Amino acid sequence: MSETVARPRVEGDREAEILEATLDVLVEVGYDRLTLDAVASRAKASKATLYRRWNGKAALVVDALVHDKGPAPEPPDTGSLREDLREAYCGLGGMATPRQAALFGSILTATTTDPEFAEVFRREVVGPRLAVSRLIWERAVTRGEVSPDADLEVLEPALAGILMHRVHLLGELPTPELVTRVIDAVLLPAATRPGSPRQHQKDPHD
Repeated sequence: MSETVARPRVEGDREAEILEATLDVLVEVGYDRLTLDAVASRAKASKATLYRRWNGKAALVVDALVHDKGPAPEPPDTGSLREDLREAYCGLGGMATPRQAALFGSILTATTTDPEFAEVFRREVVGPRLAVSRLIWERAVTRGEVSPDADLEVLEPALAGILMHRVHLLGELPTPELVTRVIDAVLLPAATRPGSPRQHQKDPHD
């Protein structure tokens, strides 16, 4: 009777090396052209080694993105919506770096063409960051910094959306100065404006 031999696990420094190699290949060729063979070659590992830990490309890339971002940070609590947003988006774990922009751009198409990847990416990468943003806005509402008429469903993801638009369509680097400009010119005026635009729209049937 043959004994079952446990497969060695990929963990620790070796896992980190493979994830870093995945990020390098991802930035260079994008998600669609990334292969486990290419990652294995970059990491000087066998393809079998990768399959011992990941069941495919989607799982490997999502783990690499989570590794790059690190665990979702505690929401900043400076007592100010402006400073909380600046700290969340300009500090460690934020998106205001050229590398973060490049990584996001490399997987942008995959979120619309690969349902498996999109589902895991939204759950494991986007979800925890949205939770941080939501708590920042909820605290601001509690402090009275945000108009009770503000549409938080629109405002919460607006900063990330505007930054990605400027990075990928306009080629503007996501600097802390850009983050601050968007907060001051767009988000804070919208968040503090009394009254809701939806309340003042004229009914076309009137």
